[in-house]
Amino acid sequence: MIKIENLSKVFRTSEVETVALDNVNINVDKGEFVAVMGPSGCGKSTLLNILGLLDNPTGGSYRLNDTEVANLKEKERTRLRKGEIGFVFQSFNLIDELNVFENVELPLTYMGLSASERKKRVNEMLKRMNISHRAKHFPQQLSGGQQQRVAIARAVITDPKLILADEPTGNLDSKNGAEVMELLTELNRQGTTIVMVTHSKHDAGYAHRIIHLFDGNIVANVSNDNRL
Repeated sequence: MIKIENLSKVFRTSEVETVALDNVNINVDKGEFVAVMGPSGCGKSTLLNILGLLDNPTGGSYRLNDTEVANLKEKERTRLRKGEIGFVFQSFNLIDELNVFENVELPLTYMGLSASERKKRVNEMLKRMNISHRAKHFPQQLSGGQQQRVAIARAVITDPKLILADEPTGNLDSKNGAEVMELLTELNRQGTTIVMVTHSKHDAGYAHRIIHLFDGNIVANVSNDNRL
């Protein structure tokens, strides 16, 4: 599903050049759950932004579903992201002015679905995420765990083939964090490919494979034979 070859990303200013990724090579198969670990500043978030078509690399190849996407224009990247890629963030990134139902509905609105179809799909998703009773509440009225459930619901409402998760339990206590990881694992069992950036060795234990980054380089790429 994902094939990255000799991928590099360099950030330049007038005074300094920073190499965030240095000739990285990664393959991720359809249906795989891959965790990416490493210290702060090692290139994890940069990699996730490129995988999510939020940014282009400086060099190298990125093929998504056999299509070269490394150097697409913003308009083309936006078109590809719709319905193909779901994002889950540490900070939830919910819109405070919209209630739970409206937050989850938003991607379907961008896709141009009818109001009746949007209502049907959102209600089904909220039920699936066990958050239906909070449909009319606003993000600030929810616990952290509930907000992340809403964020995951929004990420998967378009049935994306790929979910990119950036520290999805970083702002949660251990109980809510475990529930979020179980949700992601269940989505993976149903066929969704997941790439997750995490500092947590425990969360990485849910993945099929763990990639370790250091200073923009892959220093280890190991199968997880003791998956949680």
